[in-house]
Amino acid sequence: MLWVKIFKFSFLVELFVAFTEVDAKMSFPLAEGDDSFVRGTFPDDFIWGAATAAYQIEGAWDEDGKGPSIWDTFCHVGRKIHNNDTGDVACDSYHKIDEDIALLKNLGVGYYRFSISWSRVLPLGTTDKVNPLGVEYYNNLINAMLSNGIKPAVTLYHFDLPQALQDKGGWRNPNIPDIFNAYARFCFKEFGDRVGIWITINEPHEEALDAYGLGAFAPGIKEMDAGPYQAGHNMLLAHAKAWHTYDKEFRSAQQGKVSLVVNAQWYEPKTNKEEDIKAADHGMQWFLGWMAHPVFIGDYPEVMKTRIFEKSKAKGIPSRLPAFTEEQKRSLKGTSDFLALNFYSVSYAEHHDLSKDENVTWGYFTDQEMKTSRDPSWLKGDPSWLYCVPWGMRKMLVWLKEQYNNPEIIITENGFSVHGEHDLELPVALDDKDRVTYLRGYINEALKSVKLDGVKLKGYFVWSLMDNFEWDDGYPFRFGIHHVNFDDPKRPRTPKRSAQVYKEIVANNGFP
Repeated sequence: MLWVKIFKFSFLVELFVAFTEVDAKMSFPLAEGDDSFVRGTFPDDFIWGAATAAYQIEGAWDEDGKGPSIWDTFCHVGRKIHNNDTGDVACDSYHKIDEDIALLKNLGVGYYRFSISWSRVLPLGTTDKVNPLGVEYYNNLINAMLSNGIKPAVTLYHFDLPQALQDKGGWRNPNIPDIFNAYARFCFKEFGDRVGIWITINEPHEEALDAYGLGAFAPGIKEMDAGPYQAGHNMLLAHAKAWHTYDKEFRSAQQGKVSLVVNAQWYEPKTNKEEDIKAADHGMQWFLGWMAHPVFIGDYPEVMKTRIFEKSKAKGIPSRLPAFTEEQKRSLKGTSDFLALNFYSVSYAEHHDLSKDENVTWGYFTDQEMKTSRDPSWLKGDPSWLYCVPWGMRKMLVWLKEQYNNPEIIITENGFSVHGEHDLELPVALDDKDRVTYLRGYINEALKSVKLDGVKLKGYFVWSLMDNFEWDDGYPFRFGIHHVNFDDPKRPRTPKRSAQVYKEIVANNGFP
């Protein structure tokens, strides 16, 4: 049944929100024929939240003194993004703090993960020029959240490097770790008295591979052989510097926690053949271990170092994977107060020498000697890599426990883009049963990892609070549990069925 609920704000603007009423006792299956659903609740101190990122929702790309980011530049060039979409307005969250907080408050979540636009507070990327209106915006956002009982989990960097820093080499500039550290110190000083969770860098794997290898992300550099490894190396060094700055200068007073976000698909061996089992491990190490091993172990995975060296040597060049000095290894190890994980999907992995394929560029992918596939029976989402495979969540969490000595883990992103949702009329789009199936399935598998496997899972953030600009895919792919009408200048937000179901999971702290 559809009905209308009116949110009233102090500034006398009314947002009319229609959503589907869902009986709290209604049961949604994980998937057809799946009877493995378990009942139970998470620990009493479990964190529930929703997540977004600055460029994907804020808009106001050149307002109030903000400097251009690499995504402003990348989108404005044209022909880089689906339908030439941009984040110029996006969800217009820069002007809709009260509306966004109303959505969060209605969900009942205790935390909101958002990112700071580096070029909004430091237009040139450096601390010698501060934009006070940008600082004021984030202060207003944080204060409004806290006054509504919602705590901030702040990401310092979510793909949107200031263009002024890209002009100096971006993440391949050997000075970028120090520049990032100064930016982090600035944010810790300005906002840290009210922030308990900090993320230094979101998904450095994606930034390195997509921005400096494939060229699909801003700034669009296509240097698959060494570009990703160089950029990723500097991001890790930048993270370590920022962690130590917080630890030495701010932790005692602010009592917060700092990490970086790692992400991966779960790679399942396609067969029981030893070569496919190794291929799946290579996928895990290149995807997740690349960024997690240095932080938790102190160096890159051994298989990465060995294979990249051998393949580089065969070409008559030094290893394309930079080496950490002993001092850097010591500095990196332990720079994570918890393990922050973004997780979405599963792939089958099998051994395959991709260097023999004419359409594969030599480098990151050929180093692994692995190719992937999916089961056509899995529930498919958008984009092409996204499938609903709940059991992958539990396998991933257990793998992390075993690899990294049972760390505390927070799932900082998990969500689903329903296939073809953007083409549906509003009433139909709001009835997002596939997303409900996904969320209930993945969260239930996370619960199993806690109850049955002893994983120290401390929190879960759904991606995303609302539909938004989905990077190179633009606006067609909708991950939000709230619908956003991008054809309406007011960008109204409307809860989907998944918002109500997530609200119930949060209220129940699981599945009692």
